[in-house]
Amino acid sequence: MAILYILATPIGNLADITARALEVLKEVDLVLCEDTRQTIKLLNHYNIKKPLVSYFQYSKLSKIEYIETQLAEGKKIALVTDAGTPGISDPGNILVNKLVSGQVNKDEIKIIPIPGANAAISALSISGFPADKFIFMGFPPHKKSRNKFFTEVAQAKYTVVFYESTHRIIKCLNQIKELLPDRNLVVCRELTKQFESIYRGSAEEILKILESDKNNLKGEFVVIVSNASYV
Repeated sequence: MAILYILATPIGNLADITARALEVLKEVDLVLCEDTRQTIKLLNHYNIKKPLVSYFQYSKLSKIEYIETQLAEGKKIALVTDAGTPGISDPGNILVNKLVSGQVNKDEIKIIPIPGANAAISALSISGFPADKFIFMGFPPHKKSRNKFFTEVAQAKYTVVFYESTHRIIKCLNQIKELLPDRNLVVCRELTKQFESIYRGSAEEILKILESDKNNLKGEFVVIVSNASYV
């Protein structure tokens, strides 16, 4: 039976991969990856040699058709991203949806999750904010609808988690400062990596820290906003 594994990879530290994930990578026929240059580093680290096929958000329909063909032949395939869990702010869900609603016989394909690292959950776990209910909002829009995004953050009843890039983190915190000047935040930078940093406080307080040293602006960020009752 054909199998598509949705396989989580480390978000930084290569040791953060499960034994099960490594076993799956060793047994599959090919690996679908966001960027072959990134995935090859992980496979080389663990001395795993497998064919790599690029699959990302803007892949053409013909790429999905190729994947369907491989599965129809009974292949075992692992889908990975550059870092973290496929389908979470990532086009993995598009592929899964196409497969379960496509021409390949659904009874002949298993889609199996191989859990592991996720930046949003890792950050939330050390936030100290209520996490029995929370809202994950992915990345803010670059331009259009960005103000609407932060208005929704401000109006949320629960803890909010989202990602932000190195290029827009200052703009992001300034927008939060305007809307929620007294709200507590946790901002995580470069989680699990050498220069991992955790900043806590108001948007204004964290802005001062980030702007005090340009090195504090490098890397990917997870932003967590407490709910109104946890100001």
